[in-house]
Amino acid sequence: MSTKNKIAIVTGGSRGLGRDMVIQLAKNGNNIIFTYRNNKAEADKVVQEVLSMGQKAIAYQLDVSDTKTFDAFVAQVSQHLQEHEGSPNFDFLINNAGAGVYGSVTETTEEAFDAMMNVHFKGVYFLTQKLLPILNNGGGIINISSGLTRIAFPNVSAYASMKGAIETYTKCLAKELGARQIKANVVAPGAIATDFGGGSNKSDENKRNMISSVTALGRVGVPEDIGGVVAFLCTPEAGWMNGQRIELSGGMMI
Repeated sequence: MSTKNKIAIVTGGSRGLGRDMVIQLAKNGNNIIFTYRNNKAEADKVVQEVLSMGQKAIAYQLDVSDTKTFDAFVAQVSQHLQEHEGSPNFDFLINNAGAGVYGSVTETTEEAFDAMMNVHFKGVYFLTQKLLPILNNGGGIINISSGLTRIAFPNVSAYASMKGAIETYTKCLAKELGARQIKANVVAPGAIATDFGGGSNKSDENKRNMISSVTALGRVGVPEDIGGVVAFLCTPEAGWMNGQRIELSGGMMI
């Protein structure tokens, strides 16, 4: 399942699920461009890890909620690719970056709603739009959603709604980009033990026990459960998979 020297862009690739996606993609032979929001030192460690595997990597600072920065980011990426790969184009886009803001329907503020919209939907929509001209024909787009589009919990209405929008958007991408042989799919993680949203899936034992009790495989997920599937979707073996939602939850609430 090698994708030797293909080029993948991963947003939010310095930690959590995104970091494991970067590592698994590199293991498959992809060269990596990834973004981080704040922690350059953390991003630099991931770059060095990829370089130690014999693949190329570079990290750029990007706030995916700020669409005004996208033109400059795309110009940076294009210039880097032209100088180091001989072409301004790349092969795979993984829209992973995100943030969690939680509150009930009655408590969610317009500011919190807009924050979720900008990170999880508007940012994905317009960053993808800006990158499409340099995405190679035959490439792929993977948008990260959530098990919360299938399972309703309290206090996640804004977050889950944006992820639902992403799932519909991905089907539209698959339809519109078919003529270019570009595949678009959704990966929807279930409850994963990371620092996302305060890290309760990693640190709150009561919550972990509850999740384990309603999950067929009997545990909380880890980042390594996700990255390998994302990497697989970037291989020729997954080339007939298009417009699909792949949930990775260990069989939660089935």
